[in-house]
Amino acid sequence: MAAHKTDLLILAFGSIEEWKQKCDEYPPLSAILLNIGGKKIDEPAVSGQIRSLAAEFGAIPVIILADSDDFGQIVKAIEYGAKGYIPASVSISVCMELIALSVAGGVFVPASTLFAMRHLLESSNTTARPLAGIFTDRQAEVVEALRRGKANKIIAYELNLRESTVKVHVRNIMKKVKATNRTEVVFKLNDLFQNSISGVSANKTLC
Repeated sequence: MAAHKTDLLILAFGSIEEWKQKCDEYPPLSAILLNIGGKKIDEPAVSGQIRSLAAEFGAIPVIILADSDDFGQIVKAIEYGAKGYIPASVSISVCMELIALSVAGGVFVPASTLFAMRHLLESSNTTARPLAGIFTDRQAEVVEALRRGKANKIIAYELNLRESTVKVHVRNIMKKVKATNRTEVVFKLNDLFQNSISGVSANKTLC
């Protein structure tokens, strides 16, 4: 590490306690790189160390170096106060650049975390709006209100629409589900909703 970043003094210690015994011998810290190896972030000893360091050193970034790039572990590290999370799989030169980023005030997490977060958001969105492929966003809002038995006037008020606009949405929804009256449309919507939820659950089980 020292060979890749000659403008920084790199100090290595076996534990935080060991470093604290000698800290007066060295200049102020720019960053703390805590190597947890194969340990889990949520292990009491590890989470306690991260929280303690983050609280004690404030503006000095605490960066985690770990064997794992698990999404959940990375999120917990940031929640506990870490300013960066570096998987041990990256090269030393990349590791040093990421440390420099944290020293400059940035927060680094692996790209895999962003992909996992995107997948989680997409999965949540699919579950929350199982009929999104059938109705527009606004129609989906009206559908949910209809399923709850709300009158057009109430739907218009809650969605900030004209009542005439709500009536148009209701007519279009009725056409899509081939319903002839309001009671039938609610019945068919509930049936569609249950079938869609079952399909999402089945897909998740297969994954």
